[in-house]
Amino acid sequence: MTSANGEGQGMQGHDWIERAGELFEAAMFGGDTSALDQSDAVLDAIEAPLSMARGKVLHVRFLNDRKENSQELVLFERAAELYQRAGDASGEADALFWVGCWYQVVKGDGATGRPYFERSYALAKSVDDRMTMSYAVRHLGFADKDAGCFDQARERLTESVTLRREIGFRPGEAAGLVALAYLAAETGDPSVALHHLDEAQSVAESCGAKAVSGWIEEARTFIRP
Repeated sequence: MTSANGEGQGMQGHDWIERAGELFEAAMFGGDTSALDQSDAVLDAIEAPLSMARGKVLHVRFLNDRKENSQELVLFERAAELYQRAGDASGEADALFWVGCWYQVVKGDGATGRPYFERSYALAKSVDDRMTMSYAVRHLGFADKDAGCFDQARERLTESVTLRREIGFRPGEAAGLVALAYLAAETGDPSVALHHLDEAQSVAESCGAKAVSGWIEEARTFIRP
C-alpha cells in the first residue's frame, strides 16, 4: 500500500511505524502542518494490512469452532475502505472478497456475498491479481452451485483451479479440485468426481497440504463410484 505520491513503495511494517513517528515530530515540534496529512496516509498503510490479518485470524477461528465474531466483518470493511482511499485496487479486491466470505460462509448468505465477490474479481482482474481472482471466482462458483446453476458453477470453479495452477498456488489448486469433485458428485458424475479427488491428492501430497489431504479423505467417504 502506498501514499498518493508513491512515497511508501517498498516500505516494511517497522518502516511505516518509524515514518509515522518522524511525521509526528515534524508536526508537533517542527510546525509542519503538511506532515499531518502525510501521517494519515502512513497510518492507513499500517492499519489496512493489520485489519486484514486480524480478520483472517478470526475467520479461521470461526472455521475451527463455528463461533461467529462480528468483529471479523468490521475489520474487513475497514480494510476495504482504507485500501480504496489509497487507490490500492489489489488490496481493496482482497478485502472485498473477505467481506463476501463473511456473508457467504459465516452467515450462510451467498446472495448478499455475491456482489462483493463480483467487485473483488473485477478489481483484481484490472491489476492482474490472479490470486485474489482465484478466490473470488471460486466463491462465485459456490454461490452458483447453491442457486442450482451447475454449469456456471463448474465454469467458475474450473477457472479458479486454472488461475491457481498458473501462479503455482498448489494447496489452492488441490482445494479447488476438491470443490470440483463435490460438484461432479452432486450432478451425478461420480467417476469424474473421483478423478478430481485423485488429482487433488497428488497435488496436495506434492506440496505438503495436510489439511487439504484431510478434506480429500472426507470427500471420499461421501463420493462412491
